[in-house]
Amino acid sequence: MNLPFAKNLSTSNLASVFNNTSATYKFYWLLSIVELVEEGIIEIPKTKIFARMISNSWYTINYFHLSFGKQDKFQTAVEEILISENLTIDAKKDNINSTLENSSIKSTRKNLFHFDKNVPHWFLSSWFPSKNRNEIYIASQSFENNCIYALHSDKIVINAEWIEYLQLNSKIIKDFCYWNLALFLQNRNPNVPDIPNKLIKPPVRNGLSKQTNQYWKIVFEDKGFIECIFTGNKLTLEDRNFALDHFVPHAFVSHDLIWNLVPIDKSFNSSKSDKLPSIERYFDKFFYLQKMAFEIVKDKNPKNKFIEEYLTIFPILESVDDFNYLRYKESVQPLITIASNNGFLLM
Repeated sequence: MNLPFAKNLSTSNLASVFNNTSATYKFYWLLSIVELVEEGIIEIPKTKIFARMISNSWYTINYFHLSFGKQDKFQTAVEEILISENLTIDAKKDNINSTLENSSIKSTRKNLFHFDKNVPHWFLSSWFPSKNRNEIYIASQSFENNCIYALHSDKIVINAEWIEYLQLNSKIIKDFCYWNLALFLQNRNPNVPDIPNKLIKPPVRNGLSKQTNQYWKIVFEDKGFIECIFTGNKLTLEDRNFALDHFVPHAFVSHDLIWNLVPIDKSFNSSKSDKLPSIERYFDKFFYLQKMAFEIVKDKNPKNKFIEEYLTIFPILESVDDFNYLRYKESVQPLITIASNNGFLLM
């Protein structure tokens, strides 16, 4: 992905800022600066940028549990701030920003200003390849080499030559950040699916009413009730005492495919949250419920569109005989293992 060209600006220097990157800091640093410039802020306190870096990584770390690598301080910082500032995983970005910018908690300030050690000046190394930290600070303050910002101890000042470019091309630059960040994180999470969609908190999670009404309702109407694979309680349409649950958490798979969804006890669903089920205890029940549902829906409504979603597991699925136990388990079990290795807790 390329950045837009500008005749009087060293856009090639900006395009090369992510070369030789060993941590995620630079991605979130540029992303946060662009967001703030979009808001019309030209003299930007470092605290404001550091807070924005945390809030931009908040959902990716807390909800999706992506690994940022051993050298990266982000995960530790976010986890400590979550507790010390009494914030929630689904806290709004504006609330996180405001809380961190105004925090007087010593550990929070320490976590924020950890990013001041290297990121602000080494980000400018494309403009000053042979200078050290102090030299970069001094040179930037006169916008030497037409660098993108001037560095001060407590703030940065955006170069007037760059303001219009950053504002007009803000979406492209942010996409450039996310594209490079996705590539970086994919290398550190090689078995984790759908990395690009785990970088931004979606405005609203998709509901599961279609899966309920167009697929599982057929099963309920045929059987009368379904037994919860976790509690053993009877679930019925009349009582509406169930919720569709992702067997492998949505926060890991990042999809709503029918092969990963089963109705479970509504009260248990809230406590299960995004915890991982034990394969040894629950997979067999999960599999046989899925197989029964497939057989019923295939018989009652053979053209049901949700049947096609099983093809990601079974390339050939003409009858229930193709609904193979071992193949299903070999598809689900590695996901549970990888999710566990990425910080998802077991039930």
